[in-house]
Amino acid sequence: MLNNTLSSESDLASAQALAPSAPLIAVEHVFKTVSDSTGELTILRDIDFTLAPQETVAIVGASGSGKSTLLSIIAGLDKPSQGTVRLAGQDIFALSEDERAALRARKLGFVFQSFQLMHHMSALENVMLPLELSGVRGARAQAKDMLERVGLGQRLGHYPRVLSGGEQQRVALARAFVVQPAVLLADEPTGSLDFATGETVMQLMMALNQELGTTLVLVTHDPQLAARCQRCITIEAGRVAG
Repeated sequence: MLNNTLSSESDLASAQALAPSAPLIAVEHVFKTVSDSTGELTILRDIDFTLAPQETVAIVGASGSGKSTLLSIIAGLDKPSQGTVRLAGQDIFALSEDERAALRARKLGFVFQSFQLMHHMSALENVMLPLELSGVRGARAQAKDMLERVGLGQRLGHYPRVLSGGEQQRVALARAFVVQPAVLLADEPTGSLDFATGETVMQLMMALNQELGTTLVLVTHDPQLAARCQRCITIEAGRVAG
């Protein structure tokens, strides 16, 4: 299992090195159908697009249109009923669950509306966590540096319960960026924040994204946030509009 995972990581790195202009993400004819007591419900229908390295893309649409489901599939957290997703040419659904988890740990960063922090851990420990899970040396120093970069150098030992919503989201940003991910997936990252705090968090996310050369995929219902991205993909009734 370990050798297969290492091989997948090596293949991914080779693909990025040999074809830097190729799509970093390719969503290929993705369908998602679920069943309930009333029968089958198709959430996504033939979603097909590519994202270039360092591109910033907003996925927009009405509530229930399938945006978050699509983001989960891009992350490999949910499987499509048909179609696939490729990361630097690697079919992520050809990998085992463990291999996908290893790929996410090294290549993907996540920011959620609800922050998803570990409440029994300090800000510093939350940011250290993905580094420690990946076996990175010097996790404490790297986490401390990233928290300082998001303006929380004086809050390292504080727990989420004593941090404001904006501070918690900055911890979440630090945790997402500390692994220097190839892709950042953000699901309504300012949805639970007031306008001023959300604006501060969004400016910080965009600045870090540009600095680290990450590809950003942002799910939002906010047209002002979407306008900050280079491209906008609209989902309507499970399809890409237009």
